[in-house]
Order: sequence, then structure tokens, then C-alpha cells
Amino acid sequence: MWLPHVTVATVVVRDGRFLLVEEEVGGRRVLNQPAGHLDAGESLQQAAVRETLEETGWTVALTHFLGVQQWSAGPLHFVRFAFAADALRHEPARALDHGIIGPRWLSRDEVAAAPNLRSPLVLATIDQWLSGRRLPLDCLQWLDGPR
Repeated sequence: MWLPHVTVATVVVRDGRFLLVEEEVGGRRVLNQPAGHLDAGESLQQAAVRETLEETGWTVALTHFLGVQQWSAGPLHFVRFAFAADALRHEPARALDHGIIGPRWLSRDEVAAAPNLRSPLVLATIDQWLSGRRLPLDCLQWLDGPR
């Protein structure tokens, strides 16, 4: 049975720089947006805020929905929901998720020049934000109830 990975990512911009995560994946250091998998029982929006905090120590407030992206990496297929957010506060002493080296603030040009992006989604998501794409958060709905 084929099951895609449902993930979220957050674009956080401050002073023209983008919040990225440097992490170790498969023995190599890579750069990614704060991103991760949707957990059972949480909304996409909750997952984006949680993942950003767990991976960077930054508390954020979502401002917009940027869109849905699909990407295949060999046998793995990802469906990624991307959000824009404002940085509210940083907890530098907070323990970060396993494998996370730390947060990095980079310009778009620095991201584009980086040889170690985790996926092509990283730059594509930044470019979506730079293009002015901003969808309302309420275009995503959480419906809870009996099946």
C-alpha cells in the first residue's frame, strides 16, 4: 500500500533573512526550513508551529498558508504544506530535536548557493514567499467528529 508522508514547513523571515535548520541526515549536514511530519491528532497549523519550536527554539505565529508541494525522493513521496510565520521569541537554551545542529538565518542568495539543501522544496518555498503568494490560513479546515 502506497502512503505519502504528510509534512509541514514554515517560512520565517526577519530582516531579509530566512530561518533555516541545519541538521544531520544520513550522515551529512543539510539545510531545511523548520519542517516535519504531521502527528496524530494535530492540525497542519499546530504541526507547523510545533516543528518550528522543536527544531529552532523559535516560537512563531502563522500568518499565511503558502501552498501544497509534492516531491518524490526515490521510493518516498512527500506532500508538504507550507506556511509563513512571524518570529515571536527565541529560547536559545531549549533542547532541539535529535539530529538538529541549530537554527541559521540566511539570505535567499545564501540559500540558493548552499550545496547542501535537504530538498529542492527549500528554495521553492522561499521563492513562493518572495513571489508574494499569501493564502488565508482559514483555507485549511480541521473537521472533527464521527466518521
